[in-house]
Amino acid sequence: MIRQYELVEAVKSYDPTADEDLLNRAYIFAMKAHGTQTRASGDPYFTHPLEVAGILVEMRLDVATIVTALLHDTVEDTIATLEEIERLFGKEVAFLVDGVTKLSQIEFQSDKAKQAENFRKLLLAMSSDIRVLLIKLADRLHNMRTLHFVASVEKRRRIAQETMEIYVPLAERIGLHQVKNELENLAFSHLHPDAYESIVSRLHFLREQGEDLLSPIINELKEVLKENGIKAIVVGREKTPYSIWRKMQQKNITFEQLSDIMAFRILVDSVADCYRALGVIHSTYSVVPGRFKDYISTPKQNNYQSIHTSVIGPDQHRSEIQIRTKDMDEVADLGVAAHWQYKQGVSHDGHQYRWLRGLLDILETAEGPEEFLEHTKLEMFHDQVFCFSPKGDLITLPRGATAIDFAYAVHSSVGDHCSGVRINGRMMPLRTELENGDQVEIITSKTQHPSPTWEKIVVTGKARASIRRFMRQQRHQEFVILGKTLIQRVLKQEHLEFNEKALEAAFEPFSVKTIEDVYAYLGEGLKSAHDLLRILYPHHKAQLPLKKVAHKKVKKESLTIEGLIPGMAVHYAGCCHPVPGDHILGVVTTGKGITIHTSDCETLHQFAETPERLLDVNWTATLPEKAQHVARISLVVIHQPGTIAAISAIMARENANIIHLKINNRAPEFYEISVDLDVRNLDHLMSIIAALRMSQRVLSVERG
Repeated sequence: MIRQYELVEAVKSYDPTADEDLLNRAYIFAMKAHGTQTRASGDPYFTHPLEVAGILVEMRLDVATIVTALLHDTVEDTIATLEEIERLFGKEVAFLVDGVTKLSQIEFQSDKAKQAENFRKLLLAMSSDIRVLLIKLADRLHNMRTLHFVASVEKRRRIAQETMEIYVPLAERIGLHQVKNELENLAFSHLHPDAYESIVSRLHFLREQGEDLLSPIINELKEVLKENGIKAIVVGREKTPYSIWRKMQQKNITFEQLSDIMAFRILVDSVADCYRALGVIHSTYSVVPGRFKDYISTPKQNNYQSIHTSVIGPDQHRSEIQIRTKDMDEVADLGVAAHWQYKQGVSHDGHQYRWLRGLLDILETAEGPEEFLEHTKLEMFHDQVFCFSPKGDLITLPRGATAIDFAYAVHSSVGDHCSGVRINGRMMPLRTELENGDQVEIITSKTQHPSPTWEKIVVTGKARASIRRFMRQQRHQEFVILGKTLIQRVLKQEHLEFNEKALEAAFEPFSVKTIEDVYAYLGEGLKSAHDLLRILYPHHKAQLPLKKVAHKKVKKESLTIEGLIPGMAVHYAGCCHPVPGDHILGVVTTGKGITIHTSDCETLHQFAETPERLLDVNWTATLPEKAQHVARISLVVIHQPGTIAAISAIMARENANIIHLKINNRAPEFYEISVDLDVRNLDHLMSIIAALRMSQRVLSVERG
C-alpha cells in the first residue's frame, strides 16, 4: 500500500505546484472514514481508494482528481456527507465525488434496466466533466484486479460481462489503451477461464523454450531504419491473451496457426519521419495486403494517431508494426488524460467529445434505459470508416454504416428528412454501405420521413434510436385519432353527450396526465371505450345489443384504408388475408392499432363481448393500380411430376407472384398445398382461382 508521503511526492514529481495540504487532508480523512471496513480480500477497505488514486497518479492527473479518488467511496460507504466533502475540500472535489459515487448501489445487479439506468447516470455525470469517467475507469480497474477474491462465480461473471460491454469500449473511446487492454484481459480471465489459462500457458511455454523472437526483430528493424537515416526507438511486445483469443475466434484458427502474436512500435520525432519510416519498411519487407491503416491523416474519434501495417518481416515472421511520434504514443497510452493532465485552465467539459455528444443524443431519443443501453453498445463496439461531407468535414462512422447513418450523424433533422444521397458525385441508394474516403452529400426533403425499413439497414445507435422515436410519435398520433373515434362512436351509440373536458376523470384510473394520453390508451387497445364509458357515466346502463355491433354499417364514420404510410398503425390479418374488394372490419389490437380482417373471418367471433373494438372500414377508391396485397389459397392437386411447375406457370400467366408455398399433406394420389401470392385485388384473385380450376392437375382450389 502506497504511503501518504509517497503519494504526495509522486504527484509533486509531475506537478510541483500541487496542493500538498489538500492531498494530506484527503488521505487522512478517507483513512479515518473507512476505519475498520474490509474488502472481500480481507485487506482494509482504504487500500481500494488508495490504489485508485495510484492508478490516476500514473496518468499524471491533477490534484482535484487524485483527491476525488481518495474520497470517492466515503459518501456511499461511510457516514461522511457530500456537504461535509464540499466544506472541507471545495466545490470542485464535491462535484466529482458526487459524479463518481456508485449512484444508488445498483452497479452489480443483474437487472438490465438497473444496469442501464446506472450507465445513464454515469454518462450524464461524465458529460459535465470527463474526469468523472477517468476516475470511474480507475475504480473499475482496481475492482477487476481484485475480482478473484469475490466468492460467487456468478457475480464475478456478471461484473466481468459488464466490464467488457460498457467499461472496455468507454476506455477505448477516450484512448486509455493500457487500461482498456488490462480490463479486457481481466474480464476475459473470468468469462472464459479455460481459454485464458490455455493461451497464457502457451505463451509461457514459448518464453521458457528460450524463443526470444522479439530481440532479433527489434535489432534488425533498428538497423534498417538507421541505414536509411531515420532516428527511431523500436519496441516490441506480445499481444494480449484476449486479443489472441479474439483473433482465433474471428479467423477460426488454432493458437499454432497464428502467425502474428507479436507487435512492434516505431517511435520517431516528426510526422514526416513517420511516413519516411513507412516507406523504408514497405520497401524492405513484403506487405500483408489489406492490413494498412493511416490514423495520422484521419485520427480516430479519441484522437488516436498512428500508422498500422503488417509485413512479412525479419526471419519471415509476420509482424504487425505501428509507426508514430513520441507525442502520439503518449496520447495512444493515456488518451484524454494526455491532452491536459494536471495543466491549469484546461476545459474538462465532456461535451467537447463528439462520440459523447452522440451518446447524449441517444439518451434523449431512446424510449427507456434498456433501449438506451442497447443503442450505446451499438455505438461503442464497431470498427470505423471515415467519410467526408461536401465541405470536407470528417464524419467517423462504424464499419457497415449506410448513407442514412451518415445523415443522422450530421444531424437528427437531416436524418429524418433524408430523401437521397450522392456518394462521390453519383446518386446511390440510401442503403449503400460507405467506404473509407467517400464524399457523401445528403439530399433532404421536407415531405420525407423515416421509413420503418430504415431500422433494418442502419448500424449506429443514434440512427436507430432516432428512427424508433419518429415511429413512436407517428404511432402515438394514430392511436390518438383512433381512440377519439372509438369513444365518440360509443357515446353516440349510447345517445350520450361527448365532452372532452370530462375525460379528465380518467386521468387517475388510466394513470395518464393528458386527454391525448387517454385517447392513445384507447387507440392502442390498452383500455376499451366501454372502460372509459363506465368512468364518465358510472350509473349509465348500456342499451345497445352487443351482437348487432359487429355488422352495423355506419358509413359516415367508417375509416378508409389509404395504404401503409410510415408509422401508420394499420396491419392486415394473417388469418384471413384481406385484399381490396373484400368486405372488411377493423379490430383495435393491443399495441398494434388497427388489424384488418375480412368481415366473415372466424376470428371476429372472439370480439363479441368487446364490440367497441370493431370498426367499419372500407377500401379507398383511389388505391394504386400496382399495389400488391398478400392472399392465400389452398389447393388439392394430383401427385405427379410437373404439377408444381404447371401451377407456377398458370400463376405467372395471371401476373401473380408466389411469395410462399407449403405442402401440408402428401398422399400417393394427391397432395394439399397452401400458396401465398401477391394480388392487386379480389377480382385478380378470383381470376387466378378460376384459371387454376381449369387445370386437369388441380382437384380443388379455395381461399385459404
